[in-house]
Amino acid sequence: MPTLLPAMLRPPALPRPRGRASRFDPQGLGNRTRMLFTQSKPGPRSRRPTWTAGKSAGLGAAAGAAAAAAALLGPKAVTSARAGTGHPLKHRVLDLASSAIQRKYPVEAISTYLNGFHMYADDMGRQVEASHFCIHLRHDLHQCVIFDRNAPGARLIGIEYIISDERFRSLPDDEKRLWHSHHYEVKSGILIAPGVPDLAEHAYFEDLVSTYGKTFHTWQYDCDDFPYGIPQLMMGLTEDGQADEELIRARDRRLRVSTQRKRRGRSDITRPEVVPGANSWESGRTVQTQLQEQDFRRP
Repeated sequence: MPTLLPAMLRPPALPRPRGRASRFDPQGLGNRTRMLFTQSKPGPRSRRPTWTAGKSAGLGAAAGAAAAAAALLGPKAVTSARAGTGHPLKHRVLDLASSAIQRKYPVEAISTYLNGFHMYADDMGRQVEASHFCIHLRHDLHQCVIFDRNAPGARLIGIEYIISDERFRSLPDDEKRLWHSHHYEVKSGILIAPGVPDLAEHAYFEDLVSTYGKTFHTWQYDCDDFPYGIPQLMMGLTEDGQADEELIRARDRRLRVSTQRKRRGRSDITRPEVVPGANSWESGRTVQTQLQEQDFRRP
């Protein structure tokens, strides 16, 4: 099974700021908030001083909090803010605060970003790009969350489990029908690890080439801009002539990669024997999820 990427490939930790505190630090924020409630001198037609407060003060305090969080959290806050574009200010501030004080251990455990393509298990003509963010849970098991792209505001579209050849061989025959092999995706260069140096990526895919994946997409984003319906079983491509070349070219242009160059660079990776039972659609018969109404059971 693939191992975690070497420490040298992980993003460096952000250095702690030194020197004078930012004007957006918590203490400065308190001063700025108090400054929102200022007493003004009586005007020529008024005998009493007036106080500037109300909704503008509340919005100003929220904006100050957002600015403070952005200064303290750095790139993470920027990403959160971009994802929250169009949300009410109150929600954006709460999101930034949550980013600062809550630990998300499963998310922090994500070690690998992979980009590839899936097809619906019952329709090769429906192929979609899939950005995987994977956790190496056990030596023979990865678990991945899948988005439509690697960008702020990306849509969560599914999940994939990746297991070793040995684990796949031990599955019941009915279970094997839900899984697809990764041999072609790796050898063809279609599956990539964006941003990882070629040498490290090659070593990673030497292990991944013999693995199997079970994938369900919860958002059919090729049809709707909303997650209608039920999860759909997805499969992987297995030979030349199946891929939607326009989708691949568009991906390559956007991520500045070359699938053909990746393919040539992986020509020395040994093609594994595909275990019978995987890629069940190749038989001409396939399986897909359906809703079935039934009686509700009570304890």
